[in-house]
This record gives sequence, structure tokens and C-alpha cells, in this order.
Amino acid sequence: MKNTLTARKLLLFSSFILLIFQQSSAKTHAHSFSFSKTQFLLDGKPLQIISGEMHPARIPRMYWRNRIQMAKAMGCNTIAAYVFWNYQESKPGLFDFKTENRDIAEFIRICQQEGMWVIMRPGPYVCAEWDFGGLPPYLLKIPDIKIRCMDPRYMAAVKRYMIKLASIVKPLLCTNGGPILMMQLENEYGSFGNDKTYMETLRKIWKRNGINVPFYTADGATAYMLEAGNVDGAAIGLDSGASEADFEQAGKRNPNVPSFSSETYPGWLTHWGEKWARPDTADLMKEVRFLLDTKRSFNLYVIHGGTNFGFMAGANAFSPTQFQPDVTSYDYDAPINEQGQPTPKYFALRKLISEYVKYKIPDVPKPVETMDIPEIKMQTFSSVWVNLPKPIASPQPKPMEALGQYSGFILYKTKLIGHKSGKLAITEPHDYATVFLNGKYVGKVERDGGKWTIDLPKSDVKDPVLEIFVEGMGHINFAQFMIDRKGITERVTLNGMTMMNWNIYKLPFDNRYLQSLKPAPINAERNGAFFKGSFNLTHIADTYVDVSKYKKGVIWVNGHNLGRYWDIGPQKRLYCPAPWLKKGVNWVLVFDMLQTEAAPLSGKKTLE
Repeated sequence: MKNTLTARKLLLFSSFILLIFQQSSAKTHAHSFSFSKTQFLLDGKPLQIISGEMHPARIPRMYWRNRIQMAKAMGCNTIAAYVFWNYQESKPGLFDFKTENRDIAEFIRICQQEGMWVIMRPGPYVCAEWDFGGLPPYLLKIPDIKIRCMDPRYMAAVKRYMIKLASIVKPLLCTNGGPILMMQLENEYGSFGNDKTYMETLRKIWKRNGINVPFYTADGATAYMLEAGNVDGAAIGLDSGASEADFEQAGKRNPNVPSFSSETYPGWLTHWGEKWARPDTADLMKEVRFLLDTKRSFNLYVIHGGTNFGFMAGANAFSPTQFQPDVTSYDYDAPINEQGQPTPKYFALRKLISEYVKYKIPDVPKPVETMDIPEIKMQTFSSVWVNLPKPIASPQPKPMEALGQYSGFILYKTKLIGHKSGKLAITEPHDYATVFLNGKYVGKVERDGGKWTIDLPKSDVKDPVLEIFVEGMGHINFAQFMIDRKGITERVTLNGMTMMNWNIYKLPFDNRYLQSLKPAPINAERNGAFFKGSFNLTHIADTYVDVSKYKKGVIWVNGHNLGRYWDIGPQKRLYCPAPWLKKGVNWVLVFDMLQTEAAPLSGKKTLE
């Protein structure tokens, strides 16, 4: 007994000494980050930030370290990272900062282990071509919600998120021995609104919850954007800062804080139906050389884009009838491509940066392995029409969000009484609708352009049944039309008569729904089919699943949602990272809105 007590005392004493050592070590390695009028100061000495942006939510967790190492090997000393609020809080109060690629703290710790500083971009709004700009769509359940302002309902949710996130990142601030140097307030607010009270309130919430590093804002280099978006005392980020004239605008806004290029663009985004964005590299090199010559700090947006897995791709709209959904790939023509490979642009930037920096740039990591997969035979599996949940009765259509659904698909069904053929108008179809009469496909209605009518043919059926199957293709993530609910947002009319008494079926196509699917024959006249197949692997590596023989839908591999595809292009292959594959049997499931015959898939090494 005496020996046991002695051992416990020794253990407690050792633990106490270790704790003292850890606290002392953390304190020793704490840093100060501050501003002069023109420069960032780390421990009182000038620091030129050369940052590469990447988003942990868009990168499989197993590849976080590789992508960070790739940025360092290009010459960066900092990683900028968005936190997507809606990816961390799916329902009010239901936070997840641990599963899959949601562990923000671990991502930041890896940055520090790799010798990189961090710029945090936590929102609450971020844009980023991400669904709803990172705001949680559950806000849209409130009919008259106002966002990015002092609406108390919005601010209550914002405060809950900020308090939670602050508790996670506070230990990782440079003042506490971590790598986080600086925190962004909102994002490009001057392109949206001018509520200074809102911006100041965000800063106060962060500070009250222990965030004691400096703040910055990011806006276009124009006078009105900087006036509306920047707050006194915050550094000025320019999206982008490409010339002396841009930095002069920042100086006019506030000459007492440093400015930097918070988003220098090596690439650009792509919408469905467009050609792949391929910005001119010569202009980029000229811009980066200017920043290096003038010793300005800058952030490459993005150095590595990754992927909008699942239903997380956003959309743009710059008029009430415009809708431009983003493709699933966020390759962005970035220096590090979607699967982590260095591009010619990467090596050009690496060479340029190496001419200026005094620190040693490490060797480029070994490329991630890729592979082709031979033809995968697919078979018809089931139909959405025989896998419908219990309907919700409603006098008129309601959008998804009103029913507590925030992505996926939704079905509206009614009987035609009175008018039974003619001009059917859907106000508004958000975002892509297929129309059926008595179980037969009539046609499609797309949101973009405002042409929301379709001719409904005559029917011999006494009580014709109308069904409208709608896909939400991502909430708008930028500018004034962000209040963007999915499904049918108002009403349906036939020859001007409002159609009443609907049954609504929620179809989020989440794991729970997919696991409940029952096999069934497919009706060739009623689009909306599931196809299933399997393939065997003796070795695993990254691949792209070629869906070029399908029309429009979603694909899952071993239960992982790879994202949306659409035959209008440009994307015909969806990225499947090696960690989502396994040796032996792998399963693939395809849902297609328009196709009723199975077609083979295959795996390819590259996006194109």
C-alpha cells in the first residue's frame, strides 16, 4: 500500500512538472503581432506575409498536411483559411468541429507544425463560391430574415457561432503560442452593405471572447467599398491590390494602418455551361512581382481550391432572374490543382518568390498518386418515385427551407381542377425543375433567365396529376440576391389560375434517405432514376470518375457524395480522393434527373 501511495505521489509530481513545463513553453513561444502605419510587425519586426489560401472543408482531411507542405514549397510563409459557418453548424446549436474535415483546430495545428503562420477568415459571411456564402440556410426558415446586419434574429445566431468558434481557436492565437496572426471581420462587406454598427459589433464579440490578435477587412480597391467595408483600426485588405493606385485608395481610407493584397487571383471560378476559367499567367506574374518589389504582403486566392463536395457549391446572381451555379470542382486554375498536383503556374510562382525571400524554400513534396479505373458496369437500381417519404400537405407550394430542408431535391404534387392543359407557370423554380403529367415527363424549367413557363399537353385523364420535381443547385453566395430559398418559392399557375392543395415530399438525398432506398423497376417515361455498380481495386490512388455518359445528377462512391454533374459541362469528371476508396469491392451510386438507361462509368487520372 505504501509503495502504491509513493508511486501515485511520484506520478502526480511528474504530471505537475510537465504541466509547468508546457505552460512555460507556451508562454516562451507566444508572439505579438501588430501594425505600424505601413507594415505588419511580428514581435516588433517587419513581416512580409506571403500567404496561400486553402479551405479545409474543400480538402479531404488526410491531405491537409500535403497541401500545406505544397504551399510552403512554393515559397509561402502563411496559410489563409476560411471557416464555413454552415459546414460547422448544420442546425441551430448543432456544432461539429471534429468529424471528417471539420476539425479546424487540427488544421491550424498542422499549419504550425509545418512552420506556417495562419490568417483566419471566419465570416460569419465568407462568399467563397460556397453555398449561401457560408451562412447557415436554416436562417432562411425565418420568412422575413435580414442578413449581414443588426437583425436581432440573425445576430443571435451569429453570436452563438462566434462564441463557439472563439473557444476553439483562442488557444491557437499567436498571443497564446499558436500560429494565428490576424482575424478577418466579415468579407467584402463594402460590396453588400454599409452598417458600421454591425461590423463594430462583430469585432466586439470576438474581443469579448478572448480574440486579442489584430483584425482586418477585405474589400475591392474602390473608395465606396472601402468606406462602407473597413472599420477604424483594422488593417485594409484589397481584393485585389494590384497597383500603386489600389494602395493609394487604401491610404485615403486610413493612412494609419497597413494595407495588403488580401486576394491576389492566380485563377478564377467557373459556372456550369461556361468554359473552364484560365486567366492569363503573365498578368499574375506581373502583379506578384510588383507586390514583391514593393515589399507588400499578399494572399493568393486560392493557392489550392479543392472540391465542392456534396451539395456545397454556391451560385452567383447579379439580377433577379439570373442564376449561375458553380461547378463541383473548385480547381480554380490554381497553382496547386484540385488533386494537389503542382502546375506550371506553381513552378513559375515558386521561382519568382525564391528570388526575393531570404528563408529557404523546401523541396516540392512527392506528387499524390493517381490512377485510371477500367470501365465500371452500372445497372438500373431504383426510382425516386417508389422511394418517396410521407408527404406534407400544403395549400400552396413552400420552399425547402420552410420545411427544414436545406439542400437536395423536393417534389410537389397536385391534381388539376378547372384548367387541365395550357401554359403552366412556376413562380419561381429554384433552381431546375422537371415537370410530369400523369407520370409522364413533359419537360424542364430552368431558373436562369426568368422563362418559367412550359406547355402542359391535353390529357384524357379525368383528374390529371401534376408533379414538379425540383433540384436546388446551391444558395446564392454573393451580392444583393442572397435571400435565395429553394424549391418553388411562391406559386404555380395554369393559364393564370393558381393551383392549390399540394403534397410536398422532402428529398434531401442524405445518408439516411440513401440507406432506405428500395430496389424497383424504372419507368422509361418517368425520369428520376438511381443506378448502381461496383468495382474491385487491388491498389488505391486518386481518380476522377468520368460521368460523361450521364446527363444531370449526383454521384456517391462508398457513401461519399462527390457532388453534382451536368452534361452542359465543362466538368465531366468528379474528383474521388484515394482515402474514400478501399482495396476490394467499392460501390458507386448515381442519381440522374433525366436519364433512364444505365451507362458505364470509369476512372481517369485528371480533371480533363
